Amino acid sequence: MFMTRRAFTLRALATAAAAGLPAQWPVLEAFDSAGPRVQRSGNPILPGWYADPEARVFPGADGHPAYWIYPTYSAPYDEQLYLDAFSSTDLITWAKHPRVLDAANIEWARRAIWAPSILHKGGWYYLFFSANDIQNNDQLGGIGVARARQPAGPFEDHLNRPLVDRFHNGAQPIDPFVFEDSNDDVYLIYGGWRHCNIAKLNADITGFVPFADGSAFREITPQGYVEGSWMFVRNGKYYFMWSEGGWTGPNYAVAYAVGASPLGPFERAGKILQQDPAVATGAGHHSVLRAPVSGKYYIVYHRRPLGETDRNHRVVCIDELRFDASGGIEPVVITTTGVTVDPSG
Repeated sequence: MFMTRRAFTLRALATAAAAGLPAQWPVLEAFDSAGPRVQRSGNPILPGWYADPEARVFPGADGHPAYWIYPTYSAPYDEQLYLDAFSSTDLITWAKHPRVLDAANIEWARRAIWAPSILHKGGWYYLFFSANDIQNNDQLGGIGVARARQPAGPFEDHLNRPLVDRFHNGAQPIDPFVFEDSNDDVYLIYGGWRHCNIAKLNADITGFVPFADGSAFREITPQGYVEGSWMFVRNGKYYFMWSEGGWTGPNYAVAYAVGASPLGPFERAGKILQQDPAVATGAGHHSVLRAPVSGKYYIVYHRRPLGETDRNHRVVCIDELRFDASGGIEPVVITTTGVTVDPSG
């Protein structure tokens, strides 16, 4: 039966509202007067309130690659007691894996479990996370690490204590990001309170390898840094990315700098992701995917739907990340339509 795009959209929105989904739950393009249209993910891509998405590509159960997203469950801190994960083979349809990490399995974690990052190494999946939102060195909490044999968990505490539990170089121990370099060196990059540290992880992910000067934590804070770091390598350049501004406000954004190594120095290039008052507000705390087959880059991030005032009402979205001829990242156009099908393998 022929259906106009407007009619399809209205019916889909009504279905979403009846199901209790956010108002901007994805609406896939269907048919209009121009005929069939390309299927798109829509934005947001996940149902429910989630933030701080970490996107990765891991081998699936059948041996083929799959896309995975590990977000924060966006709720009041005392309710942030677990982490869900989502997987897809096409960026369009996402399967939910509930409670891959649960505070019940982390003896020292009591609240504010957020901003996960994950590493696949030596047959294990290591899930790094923040917990307890500590405000000084006398409080219990910081950055922990759990591990499992499968990306869907369940993840068990690897150390039975935090991996980082102190304010080194002024950095609050939150927002971990784990980066594996081409020489197999693995780094933890993290920090809040406008300070960012990098530390080299040891082989069994139980601690750190000191740098040449004897220090374990080196500050690499770029201009404008607030939280939410990410790093990737393209054409020999290290792209160091972070969120700046206030996470509850309109100035929340993602910026980046470029360096020749994961230790820097980094030269700031500018902002590449920020809100569009006509689409959504508070766009930030992101990750970057490179599709295994197409080679396209995508930015996965959270934002706040228009009209939402609750600071925890955040949703996960995806848009394409593009580069100019010199390798600079072009400003991201945030959309309600999302991206087209891109098979993971």
